[in-house]
Amino acid sequence: MIGIFDSGLGGLSVLAAIARALPQADLVYFADTAHVPYGSRSDEFIRSRVLAIGGHLAAMRCDVIVVACNTATAAAVSALRSQHADIPIVGVEPGVKPAVAASKSRHIAVLATESTARSERLARLIRDHADSVNVHIEPCPGWATRVERLHLDDPVFMAEAAAKILPLLERGIDQLVLGCTHYSFLAPVLKPLLSSRAELVDVADAVAQQVSRLAMRPNAGDARLLLFASANAEDLQAALPRLGLDWLTPRIAHPAQNLVL
Repeated sequence: MIGIFDSGLGGLSVLAAIARALPQADLVYFADTAHVPYGSRSDEFIRSRVLAIGGHLAAMRCDVIVVACNTATAAAVSALRSQHADIPIVGVEPGVKPAVAASKSRHIAVLATESTARSERLARLIRDHADSVNVHIEPCPGWATRVERLHLDDPVFMAEAAAKILPLLERGIDQLVLGCTHYSFLAPVLKPLLSSRAELVDVADAVAQQVSRLAMRPNAGDARLLLFASANAEDLQAALPRLGLDWLTPRIAHPAQNLVL
């Protein structure tokens, strides 16, 4: 079984990529909806949640645990790996490295939560892989919450997105990195703004490939999906069709359940 968790709905984009890559694998997804979003939380709080959720997934005997949240990865993946050294743990980081490799203008931008934007992990990622490239970090407060509320394409957000993206295009970026798994579900709004001037960079498929390499039996299982949430589990399951993920519904072993950790 592969365990995947996020503060809320964002990690479903990673879950979907893993389900496509490993169609027979048993998957469990935990959404920490009682504490979403993580982006404005302290590192100490995020770390406590990551250790609690990761510990539960380890107790469920998951072969691999995926921290499907950029903010949680930046704040706490090292602590989780230290606590569970016997389990492969995959974090999600902004796709700075592939963006740099693909950039011709040598200007890229990273859309991120407030926590990820100020994190040392992102700063180190840029130092290690983008020293010859201009990197614009753009905090996007409220965007993850918008996805949680399924307000994906209203005119207010479209105007807000344009106000952030168009100046970046004017500065010459040709790669726009989605630095939060929630933002994958905003792609239908973001892509038209880019036109042919820049490409979106999403790492969900790369994460799925890494999971495929690390899982002990990647193609074993009954294709079951277990859904858990720390609050409003029924909303987690109901969100699947709204996010274009209704194809996952036949894999659900039983209705989503609330689980207090």
